[in-house]
Amino acid sequence: MQRQAKGAFDVKMAPQADNIADVGRMTLDKTFHGDLEATSIGQMVAVRTPTDGSAGYVAMERVTGTLDGRNGSFALQHFGTMNRGKQHLRIEIVPDSGTGELTGISGTMDIIIEQGAHFYVLDYALPG
Repeated sequence: MQRQAKGAFDVKMAPQADNIADVGRMTLDKTFHGDLEATSIGQMVAVRTPTDGSAGYVAMERVTGTLDGRNGSFALQHFGTMNRGKQHLRIEIVPDSGTGELTGISGTMDIIIEQGAHFYVLDYALPG
């Protein structure tokens, strides 16, 4: 059965000293509120181009907490590009990454940024 969780999240990103050439690395530290009450840690690798509004990033993060009353964790994989300002972002739950009461979770997440605030929509399924 497909379910949906919504809410807001806070994110702290910290650049890492080992950035090389045009490739930057950042750590991620998030706190989710709403249907997903959780924290996450992760890493992002990004490249900006000389063209304004063009860039790409990949990231991995481990989310730990409670989703609609179920405790556990799962991993998210990000793939994002900007082509002269046009964004494409795909965030998926890593298969078989769920633990505890979130074992077997699958799905995707959308991120919405409005007036500087971050929101998520998590479409997911759990076995049983």
